Amino acid sequence: MAPDRTGAAARPWWLVPALLLGLLLSTAAMATPVQPPLWKVSGKGQHVYLLGSFHLLRAGDERLADEVTAALGDVDEVVFELAPEDADSPALRVALLQAAQRRRGGTLEQDLGPALWGRLQDHARRTGLPLAQLSAFEPWFVSLTVSIAELQRHRFDPALGLDRQLMRAAAAAGHDTAGLERVEDQVAALSGMDVPTQVQMLEQSLDQVGDGPGALEDMYAAWRTGDAARLWEAMGAEMKREHPALYRRINVARNEAWLPRIEQRLRSGGGNVLVVVGALHLLGEDGLVERLRARGYTVRRVCRGCSAR
Repeated sequence: MAPDRTGAAARPWWLVPALLLGLLLSTAAMATPVQPPLWKVSGKGQHVYLLGSFHLLRAGDERLADEVTAALGDVDEVVFELAPEDADSPALRVALLQAAQRRRGGTLEQDLGPALWGRLQDHARRTGLPLAQLSAFEPWFVSLTVSIAELQRHRFDPALGLDRQLMRAAAAAGHDTAGLERVEDQVAALSGMDVPTQVQMLEQSLDQVGDGPGALEDMYAAWRTGDAARLWEAMGAEMKREHPALYRRINVARNEAWLPRIEQRLRSGGGNVLVVVGALHLLGEDGLVERLRARGYTVRRVCRGCSAR
């Protein structure tokens, strides 16, 4: 009888070690608690925790380090970029789609120019991205689509993002929740960009995709282990250097808007607060950590396995 060539028996023998190694690495990652970057800022008789989020995560990333769990148990309020009711509202998706529809003259191809348009076409052919439909939208929306689709191709899920996990945990614990922005603020931060900045955003997304899965995995691993210095290099340093207008728009300007709202909580006497924002907003000299430190607050890293910064 001929040997069965289906299933595992049909795999080339040299793939077996790779498959086993992948399984072992995946199992090890799931067994290791997630240790996202976390700082504690001391105010007048109270404190604010700053926790850096990864907005899409993988199955197995639900187990958080004890420090994160303890911070959640030490607060009365959890503050996100958007309040949970806004993040879950269909109005957010509608507002983003409406804002993304092209209202200016010209085409997406004209906005991008021959070189970047060609790169986008190549990417669409490789990945099945529906470029004909996306051409009806502004470059910032195309950029988001490229980035999110790439993350999802590598098993990242927005429903598992740290924000979503902590929204559910805050509700279960009965904590108050709030947002640093309203829906219209978040939409305006994207749709209000001029065309050159939007093009920078799409160019950066294609650069990241072109770097291959290794760069994404490195950034994810740095976040998962709380390696703030490595995470800054992966997330912020290149953007600040190569795409300065984009960096100012989506990072610096929003940090400046959020800072007084965080300071208000440090001064209010209303209890301890956990602030959960995208990790980039906490990193580098423009990040909330250094900005609060520069204003005289005591800021310390909360991480048993990390160097204190």
